[in-house]
Amino acid sequence: MQKSTTSRDSTAAPRWAVWAAYAVPLCVLPSTIWRATAAIDGRVSMANGGWYLLLLSGLSMGLALLTLGLVHHWGERIPGWVPGVGGRTIPARAAAVPALVGASLVIGLCLYAVLNMTFHFVDRGPVLVGQHDVERTPPGPGIVSLYVPLLAWGPLVLAVAANYWRRRTLAR
Repeated sequence: MQKSTTSRDSTAAPRWAVWAAYAVPLCVLPSTIWRATAAIDGRVSMANGGWYLLLLSGLSMGLALLTLGLVHHWGERIPGWVPGVGGRTIPARAAAVPALVGASLVIGLCLYAVLNMTFHFVDRGPVLVGQHDVERTPPGPGIVSLYVPLLAWGPLVLAVAANYWRRRTLAR
């Protein structure tokens, strides 16, 4: 991977930030594939939450891919083909603040999940999607191993977003 090419008014992202940004979708990929295949192959019916698994998979992968904008030029300037606003510079705050807030939320959710699995604060949470009377078995070690890479998602985005903020504000 090469350093990203950016506009004149900012510096290129350092190599570690580019690697970290590309690592984010790879951290999200195992759990995304598992959820999508569970919905598609019939283990979870569409009426009983399969649509939610597909939506969550698409949303999480889409948000993970947005991290790449923090190290590439398309995260600093709106493409010229966008009518009315094409070519305008994206304010650093408009990209960095949602990324920092999102990273903090992911870190909080992961911390809660790890602590709850360790200390069993909540035995069974509310069923928000699907039938209320369906008994859900706890995930086995194979499924948990697909979610372990998500623990790196928040810290990676936090580091890349902080670097994006620093580069964009120092460039002014």
